Amino acid sequence: MGPKNRMSEPTPPTASSTLEYYRPMPEWAPSPPKPRYWLHALLLLATCLTTLVMGSRMEYNFQHNRPALSLSDEPIDGESVPFFPAAWVHSHPARVLGGLPFMATLMLFFLAHEMGHYLYCRRYGVYATLPFFIPMPTPIGTMGAVILIRSRIRFRIALFDIGIAGPIAGFVVALAVLVVSLAWSKPMHPGLGSAGYELGYPLIFKLVHRLLAAMSLLRGPATLPLDRLLLHPTAIAAWVGMLATSLNLLPGGQLDGGHIIFSIAPQAHKLVSRLTILILLPMAYYLWAGWFLWAILLQVSSWRHPQVAEWPRVSGARLGLAVFALLLLALTLTPAPLGDAPLRDAARQSWEAVRHLSR
Repeated sequence: MGPKNRMSEPTPPTASSTLEYYRPMPEWAPSPPKPRYWLHALLLLATCLTTLVMGSRMEYNFQHNRPALSLSDEPIDGESVPFFPAAWVHSHPARVLGGLPFMATLMLFFLAHEMGHYLYCRRYGVYATLPFFIPMPTPIGTMGAVILIRSRIRFRIALFDIGIAGPIAGFVVALAVLVVSLAWSKPMHPGLGSAGYELGYPLIFKLVHRLLAAMSLLRGPATLPLDRLLLHPTAIAAWVGMLATSLNLLPGGQLDGGHIIFSIAPQAHKLVSRLTILILLPMAYYLWAGWFLWAILLQVSSWRHPQVAEWPRVSGARLGLAVFALLLLALTLTPAPLGDAPLRDAARQSWEAVRHLSR
């Protein structure tokens, strides 16, 4: 009996046929395209450079008692730093050293996350590309990384393991960086110029900060409340890692959280995706406008989800891992990542601008 018929059986397959699901891609599958190692290497190098440049800017801000992510163009010691200061870094090569910690920790996080997916794809005979890093002159120097899955994921256990491996691997790296880097933070000076926004902190930041302080692993200024600290650039990398983990674990669409939901209960995937969107919309209106973009992303990616075999089903310890993934979402989710920037404020400002122009 062929695989298609076996997928539609109302009862679990026999032990011998179940093993077939764990074999690599069948012989009749088309040959995967030849990997473009040169492209992966080029994007990796470019992203290292863009994150290094922005990391140098962060270190310069930090050393001059500004928030690391400050984009202010106010001169420091008579010198203005442009938004993406590639020439500024090139003119003072010693500044490269200041950007290395941020670059290394952030790149390590994205590499761990994507390699978690990639290695489990290899385990189950699913063809996936190596990570494509995305260089971009954003405040952190990148838009992250992604792998492309080019063959079918044939059963639900594989989908579950591939989906959950990335967030767990990335979280472990981000947590380790957070534990080490909090001690390097320093107090925010009174009257300090604003970064243009105030960072919101996920629950994991607050718990780790309190735990380290209680264990006397934080001393002096580092024991101050988080909203009174200037985070070291490596702590900013941990913050980015936690935010990226929570975004990937949103339960819907074809995000990692959506894959986890689909692998456990395919029939509930569409409903959970819609509920997640309904939750994100008021969060966008009252907390952070960026949630509106993620609601759109979930809506678009929820139209269709690749089908996988019914058997073997996700059970046992994997259900415990699913609960752990939900806990990770709760620990890493930041309702207002960039402070109070709700959609209602943007709408009000737009309306006032329209009224002003119409006068």
